[in-house]
Amino acid sequence: MKVQLQHVAHARSGDKGDTSNIAVFAYTPEFYPLLKAQLTAERFKAFYAGAIKGEVIRYEVGNLDAMNFVCHGALGGGVSRSLCLDNYGKALSAAILAFEIEVPEILRPQLRGAHLLATA
Repeated sequence: MKVQLQHVAHARSGDKGDTSNIAVFAYTPEFYPLLKAQLTAERFKAFYAGAIKGEVIRYEVGNLDAMNFVCHGALGGGVSRSLCLDNYGKALSAAILAFEIEVPEILRPQLRGAHLLATA
């Protein structure tokens, strides 16, 4: 079943200059392999549909069931150079939670907010 990332993980962010740093943490260890397989640097960048102009580098932090994405050219030059304030780190990390991920039905009970998902 396809679900939004918000049911599988949470995200934290930061920004410095024109670079955004977004960490995605799996809610359970069972979700981490799904994240590693499906949330690649390429798919992460494509999700933002051109808002990230530079390279996206993914770092795996397996002991925390997390991945850290460093997004270059993501902030319109940085806070002091852009009038587009909602492009900054926190908005980017909130947006990734809408990314769709395929989850086996057997893991449904572990999803956050599973009661909100439509059943087939």
